[in-house]
Amino acid sequence: MDRVLQKRKWTTKKLLTIGGVTALVVLIGASYYFTSGNSKLNVETDRITISEVQKGTFQETTPVNGIVLPENSIYLDAMEGGRVEERYVEDGTIMKAGQPILRLSNTDLELSLVNQETSVFNLLTQMQIAQNAAQQNTVSKLNQMTDVDNTLKEAERIYLLDKHLYEQKAIGLQEFKQAENTYNYNLQKKELTKRILSQDSVSTKQGVEQARQLYNGSQNALQLTRKKVGDLVVRAPVDGQLTSLDAEIGQNKKQGERLGQIDVLTGYKVRVDVDEHYLSRIITGLKGTFSFADSNYNLQIKKVYTQVTNNRFQVDMEFIGKAPKGIRRGQTLQILLALSDAKQAVLLPRGGFFQQTGGNWIFKVNESGTMAYKVDMQLGSQNQDYFEVMQGLKPGDKVITSSYENYGNIQELVLKK
Repeated sequence: MDRVLQKRKWTTKKLLTIGGVTALVVLIGASYYFTSGNSKLNVETDRITISEVQKGTFQETTPVNGIVLPENSIYLDAMEGGRVEERYVEDGTIMKAGQPILRLSNTDLELSLVNQETSVFNLLTQMQIAQNAAQQNTVSKLNQMTDVDNTLKEAERIYLLDKHLYEQKAIGLQEFKQAENTYNYNLQKKELTKRILSQDSVSTKQGVEQARQLYNGSQNALQLTRKKVGDLVVRAPVDGQLTSLDAEIGQNKKQGERLGQIDVLTGYKVRVDVDEHYLSRIITGLKGTFSFADSNYNLQIKKVYTQVTNNRFQVDMEFIGKAPKGIRRGQTLQILLALSDAKQAVLLPRGGFFQQTGGNWIFKVNESGTMAYKVDMQLGSQNQDYFEVMQGLKPGDKVITSSYENYGNIQELVLKK
């Protein structure tokens, strides 16, 4: 007898077909989910840095390096060129003003001194000879004046006597006129002699004055030459420490060539290199801080050198108060230079994110800490620790501040613990 077979509803073939269709639907759904909307990336939280935006005191600063220098330095230049003959001290010696440092020799200058001294001696001799001749000439003129005066007195006596006798008709007119003519002649001769003596006196004075001026000029030239020879011995201009001495025995030095310097040990300053980006903002009076021997010290700018070299310019800073004990010339200090006054601001900790975003956006973490989304923001000034947030973030927001180098164009981060 035939038996009726019951038809099976779930065959293997049907099950496989349904499974395949379901998998295809799931695949299509997943593909749609992950390709539609924002791109996502799974990130482990222990490999990133999450920072909190906060409100606090902010001051714009920039780190700079400075070199400790003496407050004042006097450069030693060769006043006259010459060959180095002797070195009396070594580099680093504490000097007193006027103490000799080294001696140069210059045969041309020394020969010039000898010639100048000979010239002055000859000029002095000639001036003395001229003065003696002038004195003798004056004495001779005075003797002539005495003779003329005596002759005039005798002629006057005879003239007055003959005039009286002529009036008494004791002598003739001829004899009287002869006496009168003789008197008038000697009177004119005396006036002429007086004039000659006066002119001779003026001429003598002029000659003496000219000789004196010429002699004084030669003496000044001699003193100048002596000073130049004296400058061949280089001396310390002030009390201080001799540094950077560059002169060896036998070495030739040109006039004006740098020989070394004297550092005045009354105090120190710090010469700081600053990026040219800050040139318009750096003024005298700006302050800076640095750490030395576990203590903090303050500086302020006292001079700005506006010349830019290799994209940097220099400023001199002075210590506010005493310089740190134990600080030395040439020592390098790491200084935090303040570019603004302290103020209250929204602060974002610095981090590697800035390299990829330029400060225009950042990944902000949601309240549950499971996702991070791109948000736009605007940053202002910065210091070594924080950026000043102008807009886009508020205190309490949590953001990812580590590097975004591996994120590419990802819009959202899925945070995995």
